[in-house]
Amino acid sequence: MTANSAEERDAARVRDGIRRAWLILGASFLAFTLSASVMHAYTVFLLAFTAEFGWSRAEASIAYSVGQVVSGASSPLVGGMADRLGARRMMLLGGGLLAFGLVLSAFADALWQVVVLYGVVMTLGANCIGMVVFVPLISRLFVARRGTAIAVLQSANGLGRAISAPAAQLLVSGIGWRGAYLAMAGGLALLLPLAAQLPRREREPPANSGGAAASVREWALAEAARTWQFWVLGLVYMLTSIGSFLVSLHQLAFAVGVGFDPLYAASVLGMGAFLALPGVIVTGALSDRIGREAAAVLTYFISMIGVAFALFIDSPSQHWLFWLHACLFGVSWGARGPAITAKTADLFPGPRLGTILGVITIGSGLGAGLGSWAAGLLFDLTGDYRLGFWLSIAAYGLGSVAFWTLRRPVRH
Repeated sequence: MTANSAEERDAARVRDGIRRAWLILGASFLAFTLSASVMHAYTVFLLAFTAEFGWSRAEASIAYSVGQVVSGASSPLVGGMADRLGARRMMLLGGGLLAFGLVLSAFADALWQVVVLYGVVMTLGANCIGMVVFVPLISRLFVARRGTAIAVLQSANGLGRAISAPAAQLLVSGIGWRGAYLAMAGGLALLLPLAAQLPRREREPPANSGGAAASVREWALAEAARTWQFWVLGLVYMLTSIGSFLVSLHQLAFAVGVGFDPLYAASVLGMGAFLALPGVIVTGALSDRIGREAAAVLTYFISMIGVAFALFIDSPSQHWLFWLHACLFGVSWGARGPAITAKTADLFPGPRLGTILGVITIGSGLGAGLGSWAAGLLFDLTGDYRLGFWLSIAAYGLGSVAFWTLRRPVRH
């Protein structure tokens, strides 16, 4: 055996590993997109529920708020299961729960049923096909380009959000909200071929590691919880979710209330949400170059400007303000995610990253639940969403300050 042939074989093995890593990332991206689109479609069903059952905006928001809290509360459990079972099994489990919840939701006729099915069953299913499951796998496969890889993965959330509003609105307009639920359940069959692309074992060799992984300390949950960075990350997740969900769930209801046509409003918001894909990917790539903190603060500022434009909309003739709001809020939707999640992986790497990330993201669930419910309550009390929008801007500002403090490394 010559040295050249051994080198060629090693090079071929590296190329195969890189191709395999990108294939796994692609399958994870598509699965995450599918589950996110199902969950974000609730913005359309909220209006259908208020029209059919006469629920208030706060009542119709309860299921979504409960779902966000359940998502955060269950993240440690899901993260621990992912560390043990692997992403493939978690995806299949999540798909089954999502399909079960969608089918039963098509026959719901009471608020508590929607709360249980969407807020608990479907949320648990989506959590099994989300960041807590995929990030540990992807962060091990891409070490030197971790921010970029996580950004590609997290952009699936924005794509799902972009697809959900116009697609769900078309389904509801065409076959009713009950038929739309059944159609969405059938679409989950796409998860089966995607799950087949994921590894049976999680210990895949890293692509693009550059030798960086060898000297990295592996953290346990108890060790991580003794650092102040662990708790600040939880606060950052919570403040960011409060800022985002004070706006996102009620965007369509806000636009329709101002006087925009529902399908037009859903299309504009969908186009804005599509911008999350380049926004998230660019921010993730920037975080690898200029630092996680600087990249995240930039996106906080863009989100604040986008929400501010909504404060000036009071007529359906103000199309340009609506487009500016949709595009700026859309391009920065989830854009902080890669920087925050990659920062978590940077600070606390190791085989227990899923569990650590799951505990930290409890704050994300609590913030999302509080924000989405509070926006509906404030609308019921004041008659509009403007106070909620002001609170969103404040939460984003506090989140940016908190994240900026994480620029110093953890001291062991």
